[in-house]
Amino acid sequence: MEPATPAPPAPHRVVVLALDGVLTFELGIPQRIFALPRDASGRPLYEVVTCSVREPGPVRTDADYAVLVEHGPEALATADTVLIPATHELGPLLEEGVLAPELAAALALVRPGARLVSICTGAFVLAAAGLLDGRPATTHWGYTALFRRLFPAVRLDPDVLFVDDGVVLTSAGVAAGLDLCLHLVRRDHGAAVANDVARRTVLPPHRDGGQAQYVRSPVPEPRASTTAAARRWALSRLHETIGLRELAARESMSVRTFTRRFRDEVGLSPGQWLVQQRVERAHALLETSDLPVDRIARDSGFGTAQSLRQHLQAAIGVTPTAYRRTFRAVGDVPGRG
Repeated sequence: MEPATPAPPAPHRVVVLALDGVLTFELGIPQRIFALPRDASGRPLYEVVTCSVREPGPVRTDADYAVLVEHGPEALATADTVLIPATHELGPLLEEGVLAPELAAALALVRPGARLVSICTGAFVLAAAGLLDGRPATTHWGYTALFRRLFPAVRLDPDVLFVDDGVVLTSAGVAAGLDLCLHLVRRDHGAAVANDVARRTVLPPHRDGGQAQYVRSPVPEPRASTTAAARRWALSRLHETIGLRELAARESMSVRTFTRRFRDEVGLSPGQWLVQQRVERAHALLETSDLPVDRIARDSGFGTAQSLRQHLQAAIGVTPTAYRRTFRAVGDVPGRG
């Protein structure tokens, strides 16, 4: 008698908590991103469930319509990841930093070990529950002063698009929720799967810089010179040695002007940006090729396997071999928990 074929792992369950006043854009992000990833057999890697703090029924949004939510708070007890989108109706939370009783009761149902994620002002909910105390976190830049006043124990970073602190992740406002959800797909299943989702949703796989660039300069001045051409040039030559003077020369700028302009536009120094892009290139080669690590180190611009190991350890805490073993076969990636 042949042994029974093991059942495929259950999809990772993402439970989205829709609060009254939820922003419809942020509410739609989890379903749009997590509904796309599939394993090698075409099975969904995620399941998205939306719930309310009350019995199933309508939930007000920030638009001129409500949404009909078919699950009550008990769904939170089944979550592998709990995601809290932004809402404009936080009531006493925005005044006193205190959860409403029904929200506190709902969050108490979340099982230990579940991953906690917020988009924009959803971070206020996690903070009021005491789940961000002592942790790094972010929220929409427009709410940072209020957040700091209400939750001084949180290590708030208002300049980044999102913060990954292991089992607790927070994002800045609106489109930064897309960045964070793509990051979760990349973290769970590797760059190849995340890049496929990005292509299908017409999004950049990785957005440069942080939200500070949007605070300081929301709209570039007409005809202002930029560093975009230099970045495009560098991306086609990551395997080569690229100096700061070469980058500045591509834009006919002095090194000082180029460095300042680059940081204003991207939120990183040219050197930091180059390392980030080379790590992304190494991720893709480790997942999609059989090239030896020495060759991947050269092709991604790190030169030696030792340099690649050091940069990969600093970026994501694993060696090239461990990364390849984890993410090479999408079908082998576990689903739940």
